[in-house]
Amino acid sequence: MSDLEPLAPEDGVERFLRHREPSVRESTLQNANTRLNYFLDWCEEREIEDLNTLSGRDMADFVAWRRGEIAPITLQKQLSTIRQACRWWADIDAVEEGLAEKVHAPELPDGAESRDVHLDPGRAEAALEYFEQYQYASRDHALIALIWRTGMRRGAVRSLDVDDLEPDDHAVSVEHRIDEGTKLKNGEAGERWVYLGPKWFQILDDYVSNPDRPQGTDEYGRRPLFTKEDGGRPSAQTIYKWLMRALHPCTYGECPHDRTPETCEARGRSANVAACPSSRSPHAVRRGAITHHLTEDTPPETVSERMDVSLDVLYQHYDARTEREKMDVRTDHLPE
Repeated sequence: MSDLEPLAPEDGVERFLRHREPSVRESTLQNANTRLNYFLDWCEEREIEDLNTLSGRDMADFVAWRRGEIAPITLQKQLSTIRQACRWWADIDAVEEGLAEKVHAPELPDGAESRDVHLDPGRAEAALEYFEQYQYASRDHALIALIWRTGMRRGAVRSLDVDDLEPDDHAVSVEHRIDEGTKLKNGEAGERWVYLGPKWFQILDDYVSNPDRPQGTDEYGRRPLFTKEDGGRPSAQTIYKWLMRALHPCTYGECPHDRTPETCEARGRSANVAACPSSRSPHAVRRGAITHHLTEDTPPETVSERMDVSLDVLYQHYDARTEREKMDVRTDHLPE
């Protein structure tokens, strides 16, 4: 470890892509960039600031993190890029030799070619109906409602302040505040107002005034919309755990896996929330929300701006509609 030279993850990815650029097609480079951006998101969540510190256990954690969000066949492809990067980083003394060989992809089960995991509208409605009736305006209720209604990334959710709520417009303002501890994935280009509508806005407004919601400010004196027990701003990983646990089927209904909360490895304060076979990550909820908008005949251009995603990426990575569903939407716009 002492022979390694410090290198930040962002710098490491940039250097690797520059190294690859002359020898691969543009599409290959774009795919590598997309895959490595997920790796950077994970590094940010884990507060990994130097590639030198990466271990085999870290890479196993990264694989588990991505496994909860994408199909196995997609994971296989993404990890091949991660291995390539790790081998090159080892050559320039940024990670230990052999780290790439510690990136193990899970075996592909039957049916692995199925579409990427997303939250089904039926499950979203069931969860929202439960929280509406039994835990109205709770943190979990507000969190599910916001991400399902807007398809926001968890980084954007984390960045929201109470003052970002716009009651006159039933909307929320999303801002890039990198100098104040929060940032958007696409920087200032991701800044926007997002319309919620009266019903959805009311849930957030009532959550803010919920007496069970911890009140407080972050280190910059801002009032986070979603707060930890001490009133501070949660990490992206904390939001991940909150949403995953809230969307476990046993939270709002019966467990479909014949488990009990007392013995289930996915339940409990320190449990692995991704261990539930039916778990859905924030990214899966975002994908489900985008697909739902498209299925409900929302123009792709509107979805693109609302969800802060380019049309190319939307169609390639987020549109989980079946070919029949796509046809049905197109049919509605055809002349008689």
